Amino acid sequence: MNGRASRGLDGVAGELYAHLFQALSEPARLAILQHLASGEHRVRDLVDHMGVAQSTVSKHLRFLAECKLVRARPDGRASWYSLAQPEQLSTVIVATEELLGATGTHMSLCAHLRDPQITTNGTKEK
Repeated sequence: MNGRASRGLDGVAGELYAHLFQALSEPARLAILQHLASGEHRVRDLVDHMGVAQSTVSKHLRFLAECKLVRARPDGRASWYSLAQPEQLSTVIVATEELLGATGTHMSLCAHLRDPQITTNGTKEK
């Protein structure tokens, strides 16, 4: 038996991994991440882009914030949401695309998530 198997599973780590993967497993949350990869958005902006109810967007943003994938910046009565970890999220997206490719499915989610330095006007941030 190798050392890893003899130690058993770390239940807390397993739950944290599962929670993060749950955040990335919902198509609506992936759509929100895609929109946020192009820059900050308010809930109202995301509702308009996605064509879903405000309560649905808010629920998904809460889940993503709980996983520390997005952050909010209050601005008066509104909040602006952005990606909290754009470089790390990009790494996960690229690795997922490579894994899908290795299994015979060649897909790409969006350029914004693969290259989070692309700004809303299409230029690279310095």
